Amino acid sequence: MSDRSPPAAFSDSPPARPAVLGPALALLGALAVVALIVGPASASEVTLETLAWIRAPRVVAAILVGAALAASGASLQVAFRNPLAAPDLLGVSAGAACGAAFAILAGFGQAALQGSAFAGALAAAGLVWALARWIRIGDATLALVLSGIGVAALASAVLALVSYLSDPARQLPAITYWLLGSLAAGGATELLAAGAAMALGLTILWFARWRINLLALPDEEVRALGADPVRLRWVALAGAALAAAAAVALAGVVGWVGLLVPHAARRLTGAEFSRLLPLAALTGAIFLLAVDTLGRVAFPIDLPPGVSSALFGVPGLLWLLASRPRESGR
Repeated sequence: MSDRSPPAAFSDSPPARPAVLGPALALLGALAVVALIVGPASASEVTLETLAWIRAPRVVAAILVGAALAASGASLQVAFRNPLAAPDLLGVSAGAACGAAFAILAGFGQAALQGSAFAGALAAAGLVWALARWIRIGDATLALVLSGIGVAALASAVLALVSYLSDPARQLPAITYWLLGSLAAGGATELLAAGAAMALGLTILWFARWRINLLALPDEEVRALGADPVRLRWVALAGAALAAAAAVALAGVVGWVGLLVPHAARRLTGAEFSRLLPLAALTGAIFLLAVDTLGRVAFPIDLPPGVSSALFGVPGLLWLLASRPRESGR
């Protein structure tokens, strides 16, 4: 694929369909009510109000993390003009987890932990982008994937080193938490801090949505329209990295949301970024809340979100690929 033209994932999307956000909001609200009610404890043991109070932080965390990761993935796919771009595949999640692991090893607090995760995510994303532009193999998609694999492997090696150097009784369990992910460990303070960082990242993307939409065009056309593609990519990268870093700081590494959900949302609303961004965020919240609820009620153990998102995300992505109309001559 030449990086001078948008990939087919953007060009063959259907026209935007009206009245999609309303049903998505209604579905999210109904699912949140179900998630507050269902679970291992029955209503005969405690009141429904008590159950809802206990489960509310987890429900809020699932909504925030799902929305942040999906919006981050949608932004990265537009910024890199690549349908395979996602926080986990581009090393953003691994970089953020690596930064969080260093913060845990140093004994930093929650605010410094999120700042370290953001720095790691931004460094990983910038390194992937630079390597993809430096590698000369004639295929932008392959160059991006190979760069992401390399950076993610490097971050994994650093994580292994940090784990080896950490205190096995106190720090190692916390690092393992980042690797598996958890939506149950965040209290009100953590939710507020992470939610503020996610909101800032999503606000950056929202206010820049019209100009970020230009990045689906070749760089020469973007410059002809009076915009700087390099600056726009860094704006998109900063907003996406901040949202993904805050999600990782709150819930650990949760894969597949940033890759799968933007493609599903694009099927409903088309490729125009200003319409795709809010629907991707809503769909991401719905997806992660649904798989987390299923993961804790349909299995004898409470599945970590990193596991449950893969169990349900992989079949979902395969279904999206299988249901895509075949292109003649290819």
